[in-house]
Amino acid sequence: MAKKKTAFFCQHCGAQSAKWMGQCSACQEWNSIVEEPIQQEPQRNWKQTSVPGRTHKALSLQDISLREEDRINTHSEELNRVLGGGLVKGAMLLLGGEPGIGKSTLLLQIALNIVQKVLYVSGEESQSQIKMRAARLQGDNVNCLILTETNTQLIFRSIEEWKPEIVVIDSIQTLHTDSLTATPGSVSQIRESTAELTKFAKETGTPVLMIGHITKDGNIAGPKVVEHMVDVVLHFYGDRNHSYRILRAHKNRFGATAELGIYEMQATGLQEVKNPSEMLVSQKEGGLSGTAVAATLEGARPLMVEVQALVSTAVYGTPQRSATGYDLKRLNMLLAVLEKRAGFKLGAKDVFLNIAGGIKVADPAIDLAVISAVLSSGEDCAIEQGCCFAAEIGLTGEIRPVNRVEQRISEAQKLGFQKIFVSKFSKIDRKDFGISVIKVSRVEAIFTHLFD
Repeated sequence: MAKKKTAFFCQHCGAQSAKWMGQCSACQEWNSIVEEPIQQEPQRNWKQTSVPGRTHKALSLQDISLREEDRINTHSEELNRVLGGGLVKGAMLLLGGEPGIGKSTLLLQIALNIVQKVLYVSGEESQSQIKMRAARLQGDNVNCLILTETNTQLIFRSIEEWKPEIVVIDSIQTLHTDSLTATPGSVSQIRESTAELTKFAKETGTPVLMIGHITKDGNIAGPKVVEHMVDVVLHFYGDRNHSYRILRAHKNRFGATAELGIYEMQATGLQEVKNPSEMLVSQKEGGLSGTAVAATLEGARPLMVEVQALVSTAVYGTPQRSATGYDLKRLNMLLAVLEKRAGFKLGAKDVFLNIAGGIKVADPAIDLAVISAVLSSGEDCAIEQGCCFAAEIGLTGEIRPVNRVEQRISEAQKLGFQKIFVSKFSKIDRKDFGISVIKVSRVEAIFTHLFD
């Protein structure tokens, strides 16, 4: 009997090597090399026969006709916003998230609400389990077909029989192809199954939506090359102990990656949050120090987020710096600016910062709200209710303008705020805002406005 040939693959990036190594030479990850059997037979396509009408002729740029991509409405405004207007035909979409966060619920909900024929392929649940979930979601779509299968060749046989317009895979880690002898869930099987689905999607123009599990580090399990092969990579965030879920695009070949979708998990499924600012800004009694509201932007959507800070005397000698939902290095920079430019002694203080609502914000426009919350907690003096902030802080202590400031002001006015602090150098053409716009130029001026 011939000896089975094996090779060593990196579970993180998919690099192949002839021998085992403690550290991958490609991605520098430690203890990620595993041994797997290599392919013993020629690779088979998703379909043995070629697709009629498909050409493989090279064309010059002048000969290529440009037309707008037809998008499929998912009947979910939040998902359409994140995707850039809907599903593009022939697109490969990968949805990742922690176990129990609601990935399967989201895609099943879309499959039940969409008007196109959908083939929902599950390798983790039985048809009766999916039926119970659909009953909980109160959905009944005759165009939604349920298939429990993990072999890609049998899946493609069902696709040829039923000819669906959208295919959902739950999950890619459960699939395996007959062209490889490796076990399901291995690096080779995930990569090969994704390659077959990608070839099918591009040749037929059928969108494929796949669910991917994540590792303890928060990355999608399997080789990194899978994320390079697909067109869209979405991540579903949230705390299972809270009801809100956040959908964000980490890669999108057909739109922007800055958009944000917010859902609320209820007994009947995921409900879209129409006005997320009301969710992110808590309703609390006045007189509480250490909180400030910032006007930020996520893609084209303005959001009001609450910044919470706690400043206390360092107990263990070395002061602690902690930030949740905000860049810790940027927090240290702002604290240094307050100490150097404004004279506040924070070097011996513990500083804790939190962005309420469980979201992560990278917009520099919340800098002014961060230092305002820190000053409020340090002085133990509450900021006047009805105030919000939208400006960036420079290393010299100047307050810098941010983009689309008028849109931020309009969002603050819509939510009932009376004052908004912006940079003195912001270009504001409109004059009839129903909110007081206060322009400041230095960090020291903020303390005077808020606490004097």
